[in-house]
Amino acid sequence: MNQLTKGSRKLLNAWAFYDWANSVYSLVIASAIFPIFYGSLFRVANIETVKVFGGEIARAPLISYTTSIAFVFIAIITPLISGISDYIGNKRGFMKFFCYLGGLSCIGLYWFSLEHIYFSLLCYFFSLAGFWVSFAINNSYLPDIAFPEQQDKISAKGFSLGYAGSVILLLINLAMVMKPDLFGIITDASGLAEVKAMKYSFVSVGVWWIAFSQYTFYYLPKGNKRERNTHKSHVILNGFKELKLVWHQLGENTKLKRYLGAFFVYSMAVQTVMLIATYFGEEEILWGSDSERTVGLIVSILVIQVVAIIGATLTAAASKKFGNIKTLIVINMLWAIICVYAYFVITPTDFYIAAGCVGVVMGGIQALSRSTYSKFLPETKDTASFFSFYDVSEKIGIIIGTFLYGFVAQITGSMRNAVLFLLIFFLTGIYLLTRVSKPK
Repeated sequence: MNQLTKGSRKLLNAWAFYDWANSVYSLVIASAIFPIFYGSLFRVANIETVKVFGGEIARAPLISYTTSIAFVFIAIITPLISGISDYIGNKRGFMKFFCYLGGLSCIGLYWFSLEHIYFSLLCYFFSLAGFWVSFAINNSYLPDIAFPEQQDKISAKGFSLGYAGSVILLLINLAMVMKPDLFGIITDASGLAEVKAMKYSFVSVGVWWIAFSQYTFYYLPKGNKRERNTHKSHVILNGFKELKLVWHQLGENTKLKRYLGAFFVYSMAVQTVMLIATYFGEEEILWGSDSERTVGLIVSILVIQVVAIIGATLTAAASKKFGNIKTLIVINMLWAIICVYAYFVITPTDFYIAAGCVGVVMGGIQALSRSTYSKFLPETKDTASFFSFYDVSEKIGIIIGTFLYGFVAQITGSMRNAVLFLLIFFLTGIYLLTRVSKPK
């Protein structure tokens, strides 16, 4: 391992390159190929429910509940890992573990089937956990490897690398799914060529993720061991103690507390939409043939990715002119309109329009939310702990959002009702945002 000095170009590039390595998971598996593959399993089997833990559950609530449980695990394990890695000074070791766990779980998705549903859901569960925990650890390296004046630029570079890498692999996977014969993939007794191509795409994600992360691991420092006045037996609780301190400090900052409450509510809905959009399109839109469905959904994801860049640029310009809070209120209004529109979406054209609209508002809301939070932080406080609190809040929101989405979809029998239900969170978020700057 090469020990590079803080702020060196090679070290910064190595850190940013992890986005190139792991972003293929969030695009290829979480957003594009896996939701299509998951839906195809049920269509081929000609069923809508599956037996799990002694009960019958529909496909949409099943994956929604599994996602919720995975984020419960992520929300709990991330502060634990933070406390332990700070104490022993080996962040890189934990990052490697969760990277390899996620990558190998992606490869394990090759064997995803309704017949072996427990093993299949475990692979999905650990691929999700591996991505989010390793990503959080990588983010925590930023103050260690970059000076404050370098952080914005290198963060943007990481985003760009992640976008480029994930789109390249997605296009390769799309070619595999649409023209499997060109890759020697044929329909036989083991399954349809198109479905087999999707399985190979899961393997490609795992291999890509693990292989390209080696460059990052080669140059990243092991981690800084921090001396704490804490007994060894309490080391695993250090991360939670820091979160508790932040919670008490929020009482001293009314504006920050109000903003965090608003963020928690609307982010719950935003993250849920981003996680279930493809499942919604796969199940609710009248595509015609299976090939039209596959192409349409992947094209929709690419549209969202491209338009998101435009949306981020427009959002940044709007916040500069009108202020962060006013811009966030307008974005939440647009999200609320999209929820209403999605309820009536039927045709592929309708869905493409919805995807474009989602791209515009998705591109800016996350970056603007984080930068707004940063502006409200007290200057004398530990920003690392505050952002850890912010991250855990977001994950808890995902847990509640995906669970409620799955619950509404299950009891009403329609994903459309569940999307309309998310409207409540955006409207509540708008109201809470209007209170952020009001006197106490």
